[in-house]
Amino acid sequence: MTTTFEVLVALLNYKRDFSILREEHWYRIPIDSVEGRLKKRWPPQWLAFYQTKEFADETYAVNYFSEVEHIKKVKRRQLFPKEPRNERSEKEYFKISIGALQKLSKPILSRRFRRIIFISTTLEKLMKAEEVNDLFDESTLEDKMWAEFKRARISAERQEFVRIKNRDYALDFAIYCHKGKMDVETDGDTWHSNPRRASDDNRRDNDLKTVGWNVLRFNTTQVNEEMQKYCLPMVTENINRLGGLNGSRLIPRKVVLDPDSGVQLSMFDAE
Repeated sequence: MTTTFEVLVALLNYKRDFSILREEHWYRIPIDSVEGRLKKRWPPQWLAFYQTKEFADETYAVNYFSEVEHIKKVKRRQLFPKEPRNERSEKEYFKISIGALQKLSKPILSRRFRRIIFISTTLEKLMKAEEVNDLFDESTLEDKMWAEFKRARISAERQEFVRIKNRDYALDFAIYCHKGKMDVETDGDTWHSNPRRASDDNRRDNDLKTVGWNVLRFNTTQVNEEMQKYCLPMVTENINRLGGLNGSRLIPRKVVLDPDSGVQLSMFDAE
């Protein structure tokens, strides 16, 4: 496989949609979702699917993926001709035709309950990921910070969405502690040198702090050159100040082993 291909991790909420994938080989995404969230990385060459609580043993994990064969615009009434006509019938979607579903050798698990909509990533990251946080492909600075967090056993959630005063914010890293919560941001110099961006960050930080988030920001130089002597010590100091890491949001799972190989297929996260 060519590992540089674009992959879109999409949401599977219902068994009906899984049946469509498996039997009819297509998936749908509202066009307004693509224009609002996904246009920078559109179109994908592969789809992968994050399954929610509807799916029992496969819940809260990415288990399946498939190659994209064709994408076209359609209306909902074309996708579901047997549905009664209503105001949703004219809603426009991208119908993504796919090949046969393939199952990953090991599920990519979410360790915590969190809001996941779409994740744009690469085939290389999909094949190497051990958990959902490994999939994100937002920036090299974030990747570097995430690698250091994993080495230091700092539990964090990447691209965690929070809603404050009718505004949605994506946090680079959300860290949950016993006495509070922390947002760690990796600020690329080009992006944040813009005065408009600085103003947006100011409003964002004020909103987050108002509802109890502690915000830390690290610039490009700090992430690339001062990770060990400044960034990690600062994060660790604040974790300790907030009473240490909190595991109460973890998803409990049983360890499941493949009966033939003995390979671990899922894991158990405990509080």
